[in-house]
Amino acid sequence: MNPLLTVFDTPFETPPFHLIKNEHFKPAIISLIESSRVEIDQIISNAEPASFHNTVEALEGTGRRLDEVSEIFFNLNSAETSDVLQQLAAEISPILTEFNNEIMQNPGLFARVKSVYDQKEKLNLEGESVMLLIKTYKGFIRSGANLSGKDKDRFKEISMELSKSTLKFGENVLAETNSFQLILADENDLVGIPTGIKDQAAAAAKEEGHEGKWLFSLHAPSYIPFVEYADNRVLREKMYRAYASKCFQGNEYDNQELVIQIVKLRAGLASLLGYPTYADYVLEERMAETPSKVYSFLNEMFDRSLLKAQNEVKEIRQFISDKGGDIELEKWDWAYYAQKLKKSKFDLNDEMLRPYFKLEYCLEGIFNIAKKLYG
Repeated sequence: MNPLLTVFDTPFETPPFHLIKNEHFKPAIISLIESSRVEIDQIISNAEPASFHNTVEALEGTGRRLDEVSEIFFNLNSAETSDVLQQLAAEISPILTEFNNEIMQNPGLFARVKSVYDQKEKLNLEGESVMLLIKTYKGFIRSGANLSGKDKDRFKEISMELSKSTLKFGENVLAETNSFQLILADENDLVGIPTGIKDQAAAAAKEEGHEGKWLFSLHAPSYIPFVEYADNRVLREKMYRAYASKCFQGNEYDNQELVIQIVKLRAGLASLLGYPTYADYVLEERMAETPSKVYSFLNEMFDRSLLKAQNEVKEIRQFISDKGGDIELEKWDWAYYAQKLKKSKFDLNDEMLRPYFKLEYCLEGIFNIAKKLYG
């Protein structure tokens, strides 16, 4: 039995990850799409006139389990991905995009939603109900419900291509991050790096078959402390350049052409919907609302922070000089010297907090939670 298609028999109905297997996801999602179609058809075929309750509220309640299972899958793919999960994502993402287009461009469903929206002033709705009605109606408009036949088809094509391209973009970033390894055999190269970080690097190296060495990667728990603490400036530069040039090296994970493709697709989608730019389309539903407000905010931030930033650069340079350094401050130096300056001024650094967040305490807490949830 597919656990994703049954009620989660766990405290608070949390996902039973110990029962879920990769092969459960796609069949579950396809099955739940069919169930959601039935729910949608019931709304459309309702003989009663469209109302907030039988249309907007009913639509909001459809596909809940499909959303839940989709979130489980994509969160798992982000947190603990694998080749199998990535292949599944490439298959599942277009299926979900196609289904979303099917719903949001359904003329019968949109007609009912529009009927309710057009009489919103007479419905005496309040608070969340008003917001739900407006958000639902605008969601249809922003998904191409008002487009003509050819434009609707083009919208579907673009949204499908975007779902594949953006997924591939993320996969390339992850693959490039995973592929980089800085393996060190000389302990002198580790000068400045805290013991805890070195122990982690030694464990990582051992796991990869490099016992007696130290392995650093571009993952944040490895990369950040390395560029903050490693005295070896050449290696800091190597790590920084590898991090900053991910998917920009002309290899199999290169995203340069993909970025151009995504930008063109987004521009085409915005143009179809009548927006001057994709930024206008995205920001319409966000706090900033318009690109002009974003630029105004950024310019204000720039004006207010420029002097502070200049003073910080000056202070870092003076600190380097006082320590006998004779270098031009570069990007791979900033975190390193900022950490040293903080230690000098306040006798504080990030490693001093480590005893208060010991791994064994975290693991014990996770174990106790899991025990309560699953027994």
